[in-house]
Amino acid sequence: MNGASDFRSDTVTRPTAAMRAAMAAAEVGDDVLDGDPTVKELEARAAEFLGKDGALFVPSGTMANQVALGAWTRSGDEILVEREAHVVRWEAGAAGFLHGVQSVTLSSVRGAMDPGEVRATIRPDFIHCPRTALICVEQTHMGSGGSVVPLANLEAIAKVAREHAIPVHMDGARLANAAVASRIAASRYAACADSVSLCFSKGLGAPVGSVIAGSADFLARAKVVRKRLGGWMRQSGLIAAGALHALEHHVERLADDHALAKELARALHGLPGLACPPEAVETNLVLVQVTHAELDGAALAAKFKEHGVLVSALSPRVLRFVTHLDVGPKDVERTARAARSILAG
Repeated sequence: MNGASDFRSDTVTRPTAAMRAAMAAAEVGDDVLDGDPTVKELEARAAEFLGKDGALFVPSGTMANQVALGAWTRSGDEILVEREAHVVRWEAGAAGFLHGVQSVTLSSVRGAMDPGEVRATIRPDFIHCPRTALICVEQTHMGSGGSVVPLANLEAIAKVAREHAIPVHMDGARLANAAVASRIAASRYAACADSVSLCFSKGLGAPVGSVIAGSADFLARAKVVRKRLGGWMRQSGLIAAGALHALEHHVERLADDHALAKELARALHGLPGLACPPEAVETNLVLVQVTHAELDGAALAAKFKEHGVLVSALSPRVLRFVTHLDVGPKDVERTARAARSILAG
């Protein structure tokens, strides 16, 4: 839909002119045979950003998470994970299908699991029980509207995990958003985990790619899993250059997306049938509760589309708006006008 205000996701961004130039000029090689120089540069820069020994470039955030699961677990194991986490809700059952592991899901407060509940859920070393092989956390937490999980909570979960010699994987797809919103370095959050992913094709605005980072030992196993999943690419410096440009130039600008998300929440909150308190918006996601008696999420999203506004219906009662570098104040104004018109009708 040309000319639409597209709030469906921060994955809809298009490369900037500067990013396209960087991609066109990228030095490339066969990453499988000899190592692609631009991929190597990206992996080193991402590892530095995350405070890890190294990183592997992969096509998607889902693959980054699944590479981690495959590297940490074996068939028949169990992982502990928050109930609304991407790795269990939005990855098509990959944990069980690909790796033969089962997931125990725990409740949370805005993505922060109770460390005591995590400790109590770890399985005993007993022949009738699966091995608790991995604890998964998410930063930011998409299911809570992009909330920033507090560092103290992540540190407490890491302490429990280390007491039981269980690794922690952090789905850090939007970790850069958390770092900018909290003014806490991404590496401090990543220090709470033994492996961490970072996505470049969301708020950072690259067209393709994520990394999975960790220790040298972890990466040795992760390379095998990446190979099995088909995620080791050839002249991938072309897309790695876009991701590298994003990491070097688009991190601090995430603050603009966060401010715009609050502006959007202020524009919609309190309209008849809608609720999205601005104080609940921490990063670039706005979850709008639909309380209108005659509209559900899908119907409301369809009406927004008629007004040139694209938005995702997460459920019959929740719309998700995501701000990013390709929307601005005029798109918020357009959305507010559309909402008033729809609800008045």
